[in-house]
Amino acid sequence: MIVLTGGAGFIGSGFLWKLNQLGIKDILIVDNLAATEKWRNLAGKRFIDYIHKDKFLALVESNKAPKPKKVVHLGACSSTTLQDAEYFMSNNYEYSKKIALWAIRHKADFLYASSAATYGSGEYGYQDDPATTLKLKPLNMYGYSKQLFDLWVYQHKLENKVTGIKFFNVFGPNEYHKGEMMSLVCKRFKAVKETGVMKLFKSYRQDVPDGEQKRDFVYIKDVVEMMYYLFTNPAKTGIFNMGTGQARSWNDLAQALFSALGIQGKIEYIDMPEILQEKYQYFTQANMAKLQKLKKYQCQSLESSVKDYAQYLKNNSYL
Repeated sequence: MIVLTGGAGFIGSGFLWKLNQLGIKDILIVDNLAATEKWRNLAGKRFIDYIHKDKFLALVESNKAPKPKKVVHLGACSSTTLQDAEYFMSNNYEYSKKIALWAIRHKADFLYASSAATYGSGEYGYQDDPATTLKLKPLNMYGYSKQLFDLWVYQHKLENKVTGIKFFNVFGPNEYHKGEMMSLVCKRFKAVKETGVMKLFKSYRQDVPDGEQKRDFVYIKDVVEMMYYLFTNPAKTGIFNMGTGQARSWNDLAQALFSALGIQGKIEYIDMPEILQEKYQYFTQANMAKLQKLKKYQCQSLESSVKDYAQYLKNNSYL
């Protein structure tokens, strides 16, 4: 049996789709649907059962959870604006430790989600090696909770028993429930389609022009392919970056969306919320050498990814 935490979420449901495409259905979904539209991500998918994350943790702690073969732990709070540090410590850090130890105790393969948010302002680069990881200084509590778990893995010498993935800026279908944490393509799609205007944050650094802040944007369809390789090769342990390896600007993203919609388009630069100004990443770019050494993979371009996603958004009127 495969345990997939966060299975109704963005990346989780994408990975569930990938497993289903290959005829894999022996999957236990662990999540918290709450009062969200996440249930839509499970509709049409195949799995053996769904269980709330708190109930599942209680089963793990009482040693009553079903024995897993593989555990894919993607469930976490990914908000970069939430200020509740204790919630992050409990939900992202402590929960992850308990699930990891449970998986290891049952000799189950354990694959978990880390984040590019751990790299902070990037002053130490974006190399996914232990030496770099030990020095990182995340800019927000979300990144710090992920960093803490990565450090816990190294401190307990578990890097040869588990596989971590530092996701960069993943975007694509099934993210509509994420509110402010949706990608800009999803968040601004309707407005850009109706008005032709894309709103981007101004830059607050003199050396970075407005809209030239850069991210490693990676499409969910590429992510699930790379994830599946690690999932099916449990001997490939350690912590890996997962992105395209190429940083692109928000201006590039806007132009890609204009092109996908067949419009001229206009960019309007708006003030960044004060709460983000001191915690904003101006550049991220995955060093992909470690993963590419195991398996060569060519991600789709930003333009082709946005074009594909725009077609999906056009065809889903409830978004």
